[in-house]
Amino acid sequence: MAGTDSRVRAERRSAGELESEVLAALWATDRPLTPAEIQAEIDGPLAYNTVHTILKRLYDKGLVLRDAAGRRGAYRPAKNAAELTAEAMHEALDRGPDPIAALQQFVSGLRPEEEKALRDLLAGDAV
Repeated sequence: MAGTDSRVRAERRSAGELESEVLAALWATDRPLTPAEIQAEIDGPLAYNTVHTILKRLYDKGLVLRDAAGRRGAYRPAKNAAELTAEAMHEALDRGPDPIAALQQFVSGLRPEEEKALRDLLAGDAV
């Protein structure tokens, strides 16, 4: 039995991973989804209650909005993926002691197509 428990624990995903998977399911559609619909979209066995808990956490963080429809609620993302990523990047820069050095490190690690897109954005050109 102990071996089974440790295997189950090893297969568990972190709350951050689950939140990312739930957000990805929501971003993949243009309509609000119920917890059951999200559960069906996520790979691997995941209990309905787990999905509901993750949605509550995301709601409490302001990352999803709840559309009440009768007794069952449907959820939609409060921000798109690009907005959320940009927000995280700004927060990371604000936390560090030297945001310019962090930007230099970030830019030096860009792939050529990303660097070109950044240059175009800075020049005011549409990407």
